[in-house]
Amino acid sequence: MAYVALSEAEKTFILHGVEEDFRCDGRSRRDYRPMELETGLVSNASGSARLRLANTDILVGIKTEIDVPDPLTPEFGKLEFFVDCSANATPEFEGRGGSDLAQELVLALENAYESPLAFDYRTLCLIPGQQCWKLYIDILILECGGNLHDAVSLAAKAALHNTKLPQVTASLLDAGVTDLIISDNPYDCTRLTIDTVPLLVTVCKIGDYCLVDPSAEEEACSTVSIVVSVSMRNGEAFLSGSHMTGGGAMHRDTMRNCLNLGLSIGEQLNTLLAKVLKQEEERVGPKRPKTVGFLK
Repeated sequence: MAYVALSEAEKTFILHGVEEDFRCDGRSRRDYRPMELETGLVSNASGSARLRLANTDILVGIKTEIDVPDPLTPEFGKLEFFVDCSANATPEFEGRGGSDLAQELVLALENAYESPLAFDYRTLCLIPGQQCWKLYIDILILECGGNLHDAVSLAAKAALHNTKLPQVTASLLDAGVTDLIISDNPYDCTRLTIDTVPLLVTVCKIGDYCLVDPSAEEEACSTVSIVVSVSMRNGEAFLSGSHMTGGGAMHRDTMRNCLNLGLSIGEQLNTLLAKVLKQEEERVGPKRPKTVGFLK
């Protein structure tokens, strides 16, 4: 995370605000900062999204290609995450300064998406054991203002919703060889189902209390946080994974409270994100243009 220099007086002020459930920016311990979400920004990508969470700015682009399934999972497609920390986000990311943070975010996303219950990899399979879709999810951190795990997972899920997979037809050639024909019509495509795609919720412990969506200053006051992966199934939220960050420790009762808080907030975020994406789809969603003349 980006380093923020705070004096002891500033840390005490933040700690007392958390204790009184009145944080420095006026939020309670369960509130998120304002968000702005846009999709379909990158024209040469199969799907894209940009999320701004206060001072945290994330851009996600998704590219698709046809690959060979893993022999152990012949009916599954593939996902590959890549995170790049822009040097413009903070001077600490210059050179290879952001490589450790990028690797931490990649591992968190891979663990969250690992379970077939969290993401249905079968929807990416074209021909079992022979051909499948492989999605490259490229994440660029443009600005770092705290709570990167949550922002990255929200932007990635929005980009997956925006991803369009071209329609593929298969024809059988001689000697049993299968030839795939990819449609070049941009409106002849399929969309991914993201209902079960997980979101990451960071629950930060400051003093004796837990809070969500920590700012960069609040992260500097915390010694330990727990990142909770929350997925939706049949309209109910379930915990699909968790891991701890920081060098501190948690009592088991505190950890239980953090997990329950993360599960509750994750359910609210999933519902809100689905609502926002639906509204945007209705407002500017892709519609097949009316064909005229000889194009009919």
